[in-house]
Amino acid sequence: MSLHSPLIVEETKQKNKKEEERRELVEEVKKQLWLSGPLISVAFLNFGINLISVMFVGHLGELPLSGASMATSFAAVTGFTLLQGMASALDTLCGQSYGAKQYRMLGVHMQRAMFILMIVAIPLAVIWANTKSILILLGQDPEISIEAGNYARLMVPSLFAYGLLQCLNRFLQAQNIVFPMMLSSVVTTLFHLPVCWFMVYKSGLGSGGAAIANSISYWLNVTILILYVKFSPLCKKTWNGFSKEALALTNIPIFMKLAIPSAIMVCLELWSFELMVLLSGLLPNPKLETSVLSICMNTAGAIWMIPLGLSGATSIRVSNELGAGHPRAVRLAVNVVVVIAIIEGILVGAVIILIRNILGYAYSNEEEVVKYVATMLPIIAVSNFLDGLQCVLSGTVRGVGRQNIGAYVNLGSYYLVGTPAAVVLAFVLHIGGKGLYLGFICALIVQVFSLTIITVRTDWEKEAKKATDRVYDSITTESLVS
Repeated sequence: MSLHSPLIVEETKQKNKKEEERRELVEEVKKQLWLSGPLISVAFLNFGINLISVMFVGHLGELPLSGASMATSFAAVTGFTLLQGMASALDTLCGQSYGAKQYRMLGVHMQRAMFILMIVAIPLAVIWANTKSILILLGQDPEISIEAGNYARLMVPSLFAYGLLQCLNRFLQAQNIVFPMMLSSVVTTLFHLPVCWFMVYKSGLGSGGAAIANSISYWLNVTILILYVKFSPLCKKTWNGFSKEALALTNIPIFMKLAIPSAIMVCLELWSFELMVLLSGLLPNPKLETSVLSICMNTAGAIWMIPLGLSGATSIRVSNELGAGHPRAVRLAVNVVVVIAIIEGILVGAVIILIRNILGYAYSNEEEVVKYVATMLPIIAVSNFLDGLQCVLSGTVRGVGRQNIGAYVNLGSYYLVGTPAAVVLAFVLHIGGKGLYLGFICALIVQVFSLTIITVRTDWEKEAKKATDRVYDSITTESLVS
């Protein structure tokens, strides 16, 4: 019996190890789903604010709808995208500080981000105030430009609210506090429906009422979250009131070092969508091509909220575990979320393909549009699959704090590969709108491949040490200032 005892001991060890790995895997899946579910809901609900406003304006006529749509697109390109990108630096700073149990630093980082984003919002507000002149200068229709200019000018207050909202959301999600964010978004969206209806149809403001309703709703969301942060016992350790250290000029580079590449990373990707719509207007039969591409982009944009939520969950898990000095847990988190993204991409893609012949009727009654949309949706399914993978891999990049590399990847993918490919396919090979989207898929393939190589080659032990150094460097700087 004693001859076999070493074998029995070894088998027992192996069995216990496998059981422990299985428990860790199940626990990680639960954490990912627990985080991503509310974050997906928040993304959908926030996306719905502007969508609801445009839908209400659509019943006022073609000109108000065109103006509101153009203003919303212009606002996204020149304001919201930039603030969203800069605020995503907090995914690294707050997430790693929380993992390292340096709770006070989360409030300091958030205040600094708020201060900087409010300063950045001032020149953006000036741009929005001059939307009409800018659009006319770019050769847009004067009537639509005037309508869009009025709409954008009334949306200026929402710009400042949006910047604060992005900071608050990232402050909370870094602490795994995601359900209050979801509830706040639900309340805001439900409130937005009657307010928008009243402002558009009863106040006499017309389409401008929808822009004002946007601002009211964004500020309501900000107010709810500020009150939650101030009074919730869950934020007691991370929010200690206003700090003069957060506004010290010597500390601003800590944030900007991540905020600038974060903004570039996000903007380069989202701007490529808008570029595709502009290119569609140069195709033969531009009315049909632009309409179909807009339908496809709206559909893809709505579906994109799912991988966007997964991306947020990824950055939380990666940054938290790196800050805590757990490289093995980071590796597991990345593997789990990639598998979840693959499953999501397959399931959603299958649904898109199954309903491809009827989805077009939700947007148009014209048979030509519906048939064209049906041929485009399988391409959308492929792009959604790839987009899901790039979203979670980009979330990993943000969690690690390597946004500068992500910016280079996005620049190369979308502007050195994707856009030239789209132009060649659409205009040289005469594939039309399909060619534009296939060019976008080329960009996604390069992006996913590049981010996968970067992720696979990442030394997680080394990154955990860097995260620890980043957290304690911030603390040292704060103590020197104080």
